[in-house]
Amino acid sequence: MDVETFRRDGALRLPGLMAGRLKAFADLSPGGPVTHLQTPGLKLALAPVTSAARQLIGAGARPVRAVLFDKTANENWALGWHQDRTIVVRQRREVEGFGPWSTKQRILHVAPPVIVVEGMATLRIHLDPCGLDNAPLKVALGSHRIGWVSAGDAAARAAEFPRLVCEAAVGDVWAYSTPILHASDRAGAPSHRRVLQVDYAAVDLPGGLEWGGVEADTAEERARKRAEDNSEAIADYNRRIRDRGTIGSEFKRW
Repeated sequence: MDVETFRRDGALRLPGLMAGRLKAFADLSPGGPVTHLQTPGLKLALAPVTSAARQLIGAGARPVRAVLFDKTANENWALGWHQDRTIVVRQRREVEGFGPWSTKQRILHVAPPVIVVEGMATLRIHLDPCGLDNAPLKVALGSHRIGWVSAGDAAARAAEFPRLVCEAAVGDVWAYSTPILHASDRAGAPSHRRVLQVDYAAVDLPGGLEWGGVEADTAEERARKRAEDNSEAIADYNRRIRDRGTIGSEFKRW
């Protein structure tokens, strides 16, 4: 794998990486043009892609968000030049530099500092052919190294870099440095253009934040979170009581 090209350009084609391995995604059902996924078994199905991500950004790389795109004749949109600026997390915690917060399809998102996104990789698995007439992604090579760019400046900044049109065959995977400037036109001859896009990260988040992942929490994980939340609430209450210098009847009722 040409890791140096990935680091330099922020984009790398992995031809046929998932060819013959797409049956694992057959049951993924688009809920519209954009579907955020947390699906049992998805992590296992992504094993070859995860292996590639580990070569690109480090041995600790794991899938932290999955989105299924389906551009069709009825849902045929264009996106101007932009950067992906949010990540998925399991719980809201106020951590310096993280915000604003949003919820998309019941999944919690937050905008992190750019240094977090600069360490990530986004791998796009092509479930359908994506030729020039079916709106392949366009990227500005090298733009992943310039930090955050305002929405109003994105097109002008993208013009400063060589542009690549990312055609793909079924089973191809394109790997991108997550903050790369990218865009997509409307399809000229639209048919299904399904792409499973998976974000990868190799390090933990600060301040108790946890990556969202690509599978929903198990009952055990939900119970653990409730216990952690209760523990933090009790600790915070005790700190406030100590600050007041008393442990009154209210504390006894806790």
